[in-house]
Amino acid sequence: MSLLVDERRTVGFLIADVARMMRSAFDRRVRRIGLTRAQWQVLAILHRRPGLSQSELAEMLEVERATAGRLIDRLEQKGWVRRRRDPADRRTYRLHLTVEAEAVQAGMGRIAAEMIDDAMATLHPGEREALTEMLERVKTRLLAMPPRTPASGPAPRTDRPDHAVAAEAWP
Repeated sequence: MSLLVDERRTVGFLIADVARMMRSAFDRRVRRIGLTRAQWQVLAILHRRPGLSQSELAEMLEVERATAGRLIDRLEQKGWVRRRRDPADRRTYRLHLTVEAEAVQAGMGRIAAEMIDDAMATLHPGEREALTEMLERVKTRLLAMPPRTPASGPAPRTDRPDHAVAAEAWP
C-alpha cells in the first residue's frame, strides 16, 4: 500500500476542479446568447447589487478599474448597462442593468439551473441536499476563521463539528 496521497482526490483540488469545470460548462452554454465570462459575471453582480460604482465592480471582479471600464463600455454599447450619476457624488457613476439585460439575466438563470441539474444528475436528491449543506458548513467555517500568521500555530482542536459556526454576510 502506498502512503502517497492522490492529490486529485484531495478536497481542495476537487472543489477547485469542479468549480472550474462548472464555469467552463456555463461559458459554453451562454456563448450561444453572445456572452463572455466577464460579461455574464458583470450582469450577475449588477443583478444582485444594482447601483455599484465602477470601482466597486472592479474590486468584486478582481480587475483594474480601467479593465472594468472597458467592459462596462461594451455592455453599455449592447444596451445592457446604464451609467447614472450618483446624486451624492457627481464624480461617480452608478451602474444599473437595463430591461434588456434583466431578460438576459433571466435566461442566464435558466441556463445555470439546467447546467447544475445536468452536472448533479448522478446524485439522488438527498445527496444533492447533503452536499449543499456540507459545503455551506465549510464556507461558514472559513468565513469565521480569523486570519493567522505563521507564528500563531495550528488552529485550536475541537471535537464538535458545529464548532465556531458564524452568520454569513453574496454573487
